[in-house]
Amino acid sequence: MLPGPSAVPVAFLKELRAGVWPAAVASSLGHYALGLAVGAVLGVALGVACGLLPVVDALTSGVVRLLRPIPGLAWVPFAIIWFGVDLRAAVFIIATGVFWIVFFAAHGAVRGVDRDLIEVAQAFGYRSAWARLGKIVLPAASPGILVGLRTALGQAWMAVVAAELFGVPGLGQRMMQASSLLATDVVVVYMLTMAALYGLFDSGFVALQGWMLRWRG
Repeated sequence: MLPGPSAVPVAFLKELRAGVWPAAVASSLGHYALGLAVGAVLGVALGVACGLLPVVDALTSGVVRLLRPIPGLAWVPFAIIWFGVDLRAAVFIIATGVFWIVFFAAHGAVRGVDRDLIEVAQAFGYRSAWARLGKIVLPAASPGILVGLRTALGQAWMAVVAAELFGVPGLGQRMMQASSLLATDVVVVYMLTMAALYGLFDSGFVALQGWMLRWRG
């Protein structure tokens, strides 16, 4: 059932000429970008808030322990009920998977900031919480937050397939259609497509990460 190497380029050309491959890639990239952005922004915001403010951490800890073990696929029926089979449902599934990774990365990074740095900042006049956040906490926590974001890049890409299994157009839907017809050469085409796109995203993020953390070297 595994296609020969020569069958994959032929299948790719057929998908490309039919316009199926560009449409699927464009659709999945839209889901990916929106879901990643929503999950990352919410995860960083709440993670930083919980790491900085013990009151917020105490108020949310019970909810975090309750919801964290629930896998992303378990939310698929609710996403369909709440949003229907459209873009919003896919974004919800992807954002849910991204959120927890970024949340715990940001929370741990902020909690790990050396308290001596904050005391020194206060001694030099940074007495407001916002000033300390922007000048001390976020720069010191940024390496840990960026590691979480890089992990989230891969998690979001895997969640794209799960988000599109229930009928939202994209790479996941096309893979399911091909697998149901036992067109394994087409399945491999989209597997390789996802691997290549993730490689580009990860390489770009590593370059961005190095530029943002250039102050460390």
